[in-house]
Amino acid sequence: MGDTPARLLTLLSVLQSGREHTGPELAARLGVSVRTVRRDVDRLRTLGYPVDAAVGAIGGYRLAAGTAMPPLLLDDDEAVAVAAGLRAVAAGGVEGIEETSVRALAKLEQVLPARLRRRVSALQRATVPLTVSPAGAVAAAGAPVSAEVLAALAAASTGGEGLRFGYRGKRAGGTRRHVEPYRLVSTGQRWYLVAYDLDRADWRSFRVDRIDDPRPTGVRHPPRELPAADAAAFVAESIAGHRGRYRAVVTLHVPLDEAVRRLPRGAGLLEPAGEDRCTLVTGGDALDWLAVRIALLGVDFEVREPPELADFLRDLGDRISRSCPPPPPRRA
Repeated sequence: MGDTPARLLTLLSVLQSGREHTGPELAARLGVSVRTVRRDVDRLRTLGYPVDAAVGAIGGYRLAAGTAMPPLLLDDDEAVAVAAGLRAVAAGGVEGIEETSVRALAKLEQVLPARLRRRVSALQRATVPLTVSPAGAVAAAGAPVSAEVLAALAAASTGGEGLRFGYRGKRAGGTRRHVEPYRLVSTGQRWYLVAYDLDRADWRSFRVDRIDDPRPTGVRHPPRELPAADAAAFVAESIAGHRGRYRAVVTLHVPLDEAVRRLPRGAGLLEPAGEDRCTLVTGGDALDWLAVRIALLGVDFEVREPPELADFLRDLGDRISRSCPPPPPRRA
């Protein structure tokens, strides 16, 4: 078997059976010399696969206990990317396969080298899922993100270490940012970094696909208080553009897909609240524009907060009713 990668895959497949295999037995199985088997075992160990060897006349090779899994040969970034994807799915990213993803992730992490387990663990601790959906998000496309960049951001977030990186904004060109990372947020379509921007003295959310060359500063910082319930809420409000004076929560009496169709992109965040209704989270600096935006959706709704919005809509409805002439009497 002259194809080294294919031979390594076959060797892993044999070793995952759980019993020991002697060098001559493996050599015969692979069609190579015993010396080549020893070199291939060393390659697997270099890749991080724990292959135990027993000396003596009846000694042989086997994978360490608890590492039986379909053989995968992945480089560092690929392994982190696969683990990150499985974690996202396990958190509910794809309906119906969460439990399967948890099992697959457990098997993968059992055979990851220690250096990769640390990267994956940091990514998990630093990441929170965004469960609400921006209006129009059904059609939104994700952007490719470097696993190396994700790992660097996660390490800085969990380690409380400052970062400098290049950032490409919506406009042409880019800037160099100096931040204190807080958390990563995954929407299932994009990744965001929530961080305190030291140059602007304010909290910001950064799209990870626009971040280049993140470098730790080596300076540790104490934790700051985030001006939101959590990192996911901060990103949700930033995406919807309603970090304004008023934050409104409204129950819409239509299914989620109908609300997505009616609500303009960027005008709020939607989450299901049953088969025939959903929750809209939106906001703004003026009650009149906020009230009109909701009323013009053309659906029945119930204002849950703030009470000022409910009062404004009630007064607005009364004024509109008084301004209209009474309807003509119906003919018998």
